[in-house]
Amino acid sequence: MTILVTGATGTVGRNVIEQLVKRGANVRALLRTPDNASLPAGVSLVQGDMLDVDALRRAVNGVSTLFLLNAVVPGEFTQALIALNVARQAGVTKIVYLSVINSDVYVNVPHFAGKFAVERMIEQMGFSATILRPAYFIQNDLTVKDVVINHGVYPMPIGSRGLAMVDARDIAEVAAIKLIERDQATQPQPQPLERINIVGPDVLTGADVADIWTDVLKRPIQYGGDDTVQFEQTLRQYAPAWMAYDMRLMAERFVSDGMVPEAGDAERLTAILGRPLRSYRGFVEGS
Repeated sequence: MTILVTGATGTVGRNVIEQLVKRGANVRALLRTPDNASLPAGVSLVQGDMLDVDALRRAVNGVSTLFLLNAVVPGEFTQALIALNVARQAGVTKIVYLSVINSDVYVNVPHFAGKFAVERMIEQMGFSATILRPAYFIQNDLTVKDVVINHGVYPMPIGSRGLAMVDARDIAEVAAIKLIERDQATQPQPQPLERINIVGPDVLTGADVADIWTDVLKRPIQYGGDDTVQFEQTLRQYAPAWMAYDMRLMAERFVSDGMVPEAGDAERLTAILGRPLRSYRGFVEGS
C-alpha cells in the first residue's frame, strides 16, 4: 500500500519520509518543485500544491493512507479541506494529521484555530485518523541561534509558564510509526480516532532556556523578556504582517497559558518510540 506525504520537504515532512522509507513503506510525496527535493530513492513524486485539485487527485490515486501537513498560510484551512475531500472521494480512509497542542485552547490564534477546525472536519468526515498535536518545535530556535551566540540574549518571548519543547525528529518518527500502524490495520472496523500530544521531556521557561545556553556556552545568556509587541515588530522585518501578528498572538498565549503536557504524555511517547525523548539541552549541545 502507498502512503502519501504532503509538506514533504519541510522540517517534519522530510523526516517523516525518511522514517517511512527506513521502515520499508511505499511512499509518495506531493511537492511544488520535485527537481529540488533530494528525497530518498524510491519515493514517487507528484508535482503540485494543496490548492491544485488535479495534482491532488493524481497524488491520492491508489493511496491507502495520507499524512496531512499544511504550512502556516492564510488559506491553510481551505487547503486542508480540499485535500480531505479529494482524498475521501478517492477512497482514502486513513489519515495522520499534524495539528498543534492547545489547538482547542489558543482559540484566538489563527493557525491554531485553523488546525482545530481541520481536526473537527476529520472527525465529521469519518476518517480513521491519528491527530498529532506537537508542542513548540525545538528547531524553531535555529532562527535565533545567532542572536544567542552573538548578543548573549535568548529573544523568544516564551514566558514563565513553560513550554514542553519537542524535537521535530521525534514528531516525525511518531508520525511514521502511526502512519504504518494505520496503513497496516486490517480490522473489519476502522481504528478509532486518537489524539496524541507530542512533547519533549522538559517544560522550559524563557529563563530555563537561557540557563541551558549559559551552561553549554560557558558564558552568561539572558532571557530577553515577554515583550510580544516588539516580537511582532521584529518579525515584520522578515515575514508578512499577517504572519507576524499571528506569531505575536501565539507568543501572548505562551506567556499567559504556557504549553504544558497532560499527565502521561511523555511516558506514552517514550513507549511509542522505545527510547528517551530528545531534549532541548541536546539540541543546544549539538548546535
